[in-house]
Amino acid sequence: MILGMTTYTFIHVLISLVGIASGLVVAWGLLASRGLAGWTAVFLATTLATSVTGFFFPFHGFTPAIAVGILSVAILAPAIFALYGRRLAGLWRPVYIVGAVAALYLNVFVLIVQLFLKVPPLHALAPTGTEPPFQIVQGAALIAFVAIGFLSLRRFRVAAAA
Repeated sequence: MILGMTTYTFIHVLISLVGIASGLVVAWGLLASRGLAGWTAVFLATTLATSVTGFFFPFHGFTPAIAVGILSVAILAPAIFALYGRRLAGLWRPVYIVGAVAALYLNVFVLIVQLFLKVPPLHALAPTGTEPPFQIVQGAALIAFVAIGFLSLRRFRVAAAA
């Protein structure tokens, strides 16, 4: 056990945090119209790995976590293809931007859920996840990522640096 987590859970969380951190750098790059190929590769790989490793946790039936993982993979597949397969040509540029920003948002969404579940002071504020503090934080995150996506669509013009 590492920090109260199984080794597998710890690795999953670590991959997820690397995905979020590198994704924030990539989002900045989109806003600044900079490709950041290395950061992008790390972000896409760790975000995909986060979803894939999430499928190997024990579960009973279809859960919201499984739904988010499936959605994330479904969003990442065309984004990765747009970047590496089509090199952001034509309509593939917005496919990549929307996919990358949406995948990062889903990781942040799950991070917020986990923080409210696992961090006692946050859990006390929103024990069921339906209370205003949780909704406000999730709403602010959604608004921030919609803005990042919109601005990135307008600004990002760098050719694929993959």
